Amino acid sequence: MKKRIFALTMAAVMTVGLLSGCAGGAAETKAPTPEGNEGVVSATAIKVGGVGPLTGGAAIYGNAAARGAEIAKDEINAANPDGLQIELRYEDDAHDAEKSVNAYNTLKGWGMQVFLGSVTSTPGVATSVEANNDHMFYLTPSASSTDVLGGVANPLTGTVDIARKDNVFQMCFVDPNQGSASAQYISDQALGSKIAVIYKNDDVYSTGVYNSFDAKAKELGLNVVSVTTFTEDTKTDFSVQLGDAKNAGADLVFLPMYYDAAALIFTQANAMGYAPKWFGIDGMDGILGVEGFDTSLAEGVMLLTPFNADAEDDATKNFVKTYQDKYGEVPNQFAADAYDCVYAIYDALNKAGVTADMSAGDICDKLMGEFTSMTFDGLTGEGMTWDDTGAVTKSPKGMVIQNGAYVGMD
Repeated sequence: MKKRIFALTMAAVMTVGLLSGCAGGAAETKAPTPEGNEGVVSATAIKVGGVGPLTGGAAIYGNAAARGAEIAKDEINAANPDGLQIELRYEDDAHDAEKSVNAYNTLKGWGMQVFLGSVTSTPGVATSVEANNDHMFYLTPSASSTDVLGGVANPLTGTVDIARKDNVFQMCFVDPNQGSASAQYISDQALGSKIAVIYKNDDVYSTGVYNSFDAKAKELGLNVVSVTTFTEDTKTDFSVQLGDAKNAGADLVFLPMYYDAAALIFTQANAMGYAPKWFGIDGMDGILGVEGFDTSLAEGVMLLTPFNADAEDDATKNFVKTYQDKYGEVPNQFAADAYDCVYAIYDALNKAGVTADMSAGDICDKLMGEFTSMTFDGLTGEGMTWDDTGAVTKSPKGMVIQNGAYVGMD
């Protein structure tokens, strides 16, 4: 990267110093961190809340996002001890829409002024409705479905939301972009002559990616020889899906899904002697951390993701080192996207002249104006912008798992 993310806070020091003059001498308060500890922050802090699966099958995503956000918060507060600060709190939703709404309401009761959104897509649709009703600014690191942005049925009520939730933004790629980019990448790199697809048909994330992949694959003339699905209730046995792909002669299988189902697919394919190339998307990030999974089975798996922990720029190296020192593992893209969320919000807060005594609604108005006009450099992309739908523009990176680590393919 040409610019270090840390420079964002330093560039804002002069502005922040002016903001803090009105609140000089205020008492300090304490806020819970994602790990359940407490850290001292200034009473001039903006309360930022997040919701994600900190427990359950998708916990790798939620904990990574909470930890990435925590690191960003710590850096910002340390760099600006006398200025505007960030107070951060995460609540667990166990990847469940109803629990996610309950967690959102808990954060509202805490006094949340800015919402980092839900980490996963189905809960994200539900909480985006609540945030839109409350006029609460919403920037999700990884709830990638376009349904989060509006125009679809709320999974809790079945009613159709407004066409565009103008307070809702995404740091991650939207699902259509992931699907079409995957098809384009497979075509450009000539990765397979016969393609199979397995996707989860009761999940907005998986179906959204598949639909855009399917359209782009047809446009590019990819030879898709097998398309099979599964549901939440049937995601333990993939013998039928794998058998169909194998019998069709598929030499590459596209898996638009989360890592938990993918781990089972790799294990069961190995048991039946089926060894095609595997291609996934950002939900595959985390496969190497699945408890009890033989990670050698993920060797050679390819995926598109906006973050490469092996990148040599200073910002990435510093982030990875901090994350490893604090948590004992390499950060995934969910951690990096959440880190970028906090920095982007902080950058926008300062550019808009936000102070901690403002209401959530007034802050939302300020941030909406900034996000539709600003350019942001982060770990997951340079020159990022947001269009009037709330979707981010940035470029994906091709990655492959080699020797138990993610390595860039480009």
